Amino acid sequence: MRQSYETRPGDIDRAINDDHILLDRLFQQLEADQGDRRILADQVVYRLSIHLAAEEQALDPVFEEPEVADQFAAAGQPAGELTELVRRGRHNRQRIKEAAAEIDRSRPGNLDFEEALSHLIAEVRRQATEQEGTLLPALRAAVGPDRMAQLGARFTEAKHRAPTHPHPQAPNNPRSSRLLGGPAGLIDRLRDRTSGRRGWIATDASGRLEPQSQALLDAFAALGPRPTEILDPVEARRQPTLADAVARIRTDRGDLDEREPVDSVFEYAVDGPAGAVTLRVYRPTSASPAGGLPVLIYLYPGGWVVGSLDTYDATPRALCNKERCLVVAVDYRHAPEHPFPAAHDDVLAATRWLLTNVGEIGGDPNRIAIAGEAAGGNMAAATCLQLRDAGQRLPLLQVLIYPVTSLGVDTESSIDAADASPLNRPMLSWFARHAFPDPGMLADPRVALLDLPVQRLAGLPPAVVITVERDPLRSQGQAFVQRLRAAGVQVEHIHYDGVPHEFFGMGAVLDVAGEAQDRVATALHTAFNPSGQSASGWPTGI
Repeated sequence: MRQSYETRPGDIDRAINDDHILLDRLFQQLEADQGDRRILADQVVYRLSIHLAAEEQALDPVFEEPEVADQFAAAGQPAGELTELVRRGRHNRQRIKEAAAEIDRSRPGNLDFEEALSHLIAEVRRQATEQEGTLLPALRAAVGPDRMAQLGARFTEAKHRAPTHPHPQAPNNPRSSRLLGGPAGLIDRLRDRTSGRRGWIATDASGRLEPQSQALLDAFAALGPRPTEILDPVEARRQPTLADAVARIRTDRGDLDEREPVDSVFEYAVDGPAGAVTLRVYRPTSASPAGGLPVLIYLYPGGWVVGSLDTYDATPRALCNKERCLVVAVDYRHAPEHPFPAAHDDVLAATRWLLTNVGEIGGDPNRIAIAGEAAGGNMAAATCLQLRDAGQRLPLLQVLIYPVTSLGVDTESSIDAADASPLNRPMLSWFARHAFPDPGMLADPRVALLDLPVQRLAGLPPAVVITVERDPLRSQGQAFVQRLRAAGVQVEHIHYDGVPHEFFGMGAVLDVAGEAQDRVATALHTAFNPSGQSASGWPTGI
């Protein structure tokens, strides 16, 4: 259900809506008999269990506060109607738990499983319609946006410690849920670990991925990551990554080369707006010693909150060798310790330094391009925009790999890929909540690129934009392609079906990633060598 009123990332009604849309996407796949039915059902049960426990602990107690009842009355909501809404919600929640428990212990195809699943889907949809159509808008009107944000934080904390299986026999009230939730949650997580269930909660069970991508996400899920959106940033940074999954696959197949070799890697510090900004410089094998090499500035992903130079080391190495250019990966400050615009400011400062001084590290100042993935793609485009507005020299090419171009969540792909992995719809709100704590930041032109008038995009460098099917950011990238083209910017749009977010650096295990890297390298070579010959004597087309 699309929300009919404005919410902010982290508000409890946004968080509940995100969960409802993700769950409904899982329901649609089960109803259509698509994907792995057992894993999809387990994902439904897991997510519903933590969601319902969090509602009991964070949402229900609000309606027991006398002042909230008074606020509801002042907002024109009769006390009796409110009481009935809450009572009916608790009754429906109990019925959902009972159905989820049956699904948890039954096998797909069994009559008990299928009847329980049908009942659960109907009850959840009914509950979602009532909550989002009546209860939550009335609550917002009564308590205001700041309280909704506080409740959202409490909701997330409750999900973090919640049981991961349904417990319909437990009393259905806030106090019992709070007292029993912690121990039950611990026992459930141990149960998940020993049963193997923990090893597939984070995979993509839609059946829409190509085989190598499916194997990668299965390996990722086997590492046991918890949902990012229920963690705090410090915990999220300690979670397994797709890079860890790649390493596991390579180890299992006996591939002893940990990283793609390059000629050399060194780090260089430049002045930033709040101290030194670290640049990690990759020099290609077979690099010509004469003259400066072309330069690609690379900005890693992570929603401005997670990620590091080490985590995303594979992409710079691959592009460094494929185009035989220097790749300069820029480290930047992370939110929430350093919220927006800290990362954007660091990247802009580093780019300006490189445009003027790249010769100090062996680069050609006349042959510079910029690339980024996800949040890094946003900052690549925003940096070009800021340089253009300041009348400064621009990179020759911008490579935007599944870029963030808006912080809105009501797009086609944020719904049809709401359940995707490793990035899902609730994570979009989680990243935005931590990176952009002031609601006014969400409309800043450096992040709300899709809201810019078309004429503001004119004069930007040619672009390569990559989008993939199983990615909540897909629609944003596709829309930005159309906006750039409408502004007269030359764009090569590369799209892959059956591929997940964050695939690009996984060339060691994904053929499609190697293909995408080759296409980017070709575009870089053309941009760096428009005359058909590189400065080091290499012909174009290699």
